Amino acid sequence: MRIAVAGGTGLVGRFVVEELAAAGHEPVVLARSRGVDLVSGAGLDAAMAGVEAVVDVSNLQTTSAKKSISFFESSAHNLLGAGARVGVRHHVVLSIVGIERVGFGYYQGKLRQEEVVKAGPVPWTVLRATQFHEFAQQVLGQVPGPLAVVPRMRIQPVAAREVAQHLVALVLAPPQGMAPELAGPRVEELVDMARRLLRAQGRRRLLVPVRFPGATGRAMAGGGQLPTGPGARGTQTFDEWLAQNALQGG
Repeated sequence: MRIAVAGGTGLVGRFVVEELAAAGHEPVVLARSRGVDLVSGAGLDAAMAGVEAVVDVSNLQTTSAKKSISFFESSAHNLLGAGARVGVRHHVVLSIVGIERVGFGYYQGKLRQEEVVKAGPVPWTVLRATQFHEFAQQVLGQVPGPLAVVPRMRIQPVAAREVAQHLVALVLAPPQGMAPELAGPRVEELVDMARRLLRAQGRRRLLVPVRFPGATGRAMAGGGQLPTGPGARGTQTFDEWLAQNALQGG
């Protein structure tokens, strides 16, 4: 089966491409580096020729609600439109657990993406997953220097490869709407994850835990990003991931 992967050069996208190819399918990477602009739609129709299904793991780095909404709304409309024109049978989107409970700017865009997909012309599945094990490294990498500002956040991190495997299983199955949430095996504190990562990498930085103001901060620190119902759980713990990957990006 020819399956498009929007954001196929990113963290989860690369794993999705690998898993699809290993299963004998033909992944089609939709990314700017491959001549496709999801926001403008440039190059999209040509790349979508013969595609039967789509996995959307596209992303951008921003905390701005305006930028996030603009990106995810435009890219979702363009992907769905191109999919409808070639007869795509299944559109799968990766989203985030708790985005309706945590008023973070980036999450507003993910909510808008879900809304567009639900109202769109292509049968769909949305998988909400928790943060990845790589999240601690991403936070530490935002601001270089001796100080590391880390939000107070309770999360249940999951391996990015396990998320990719789940997405591939979903896209090969019939559309199901909102899929059960996917999370990792253990609840962690982000500050503690960052501290363990630095220790494993042999780096010394002063961690400064901060709490986001208002309701957003309360939700993040209080478990607003944890799953609230039954669903699949990954098997790899953060410590197991750390043992294999700590020196990457160290």
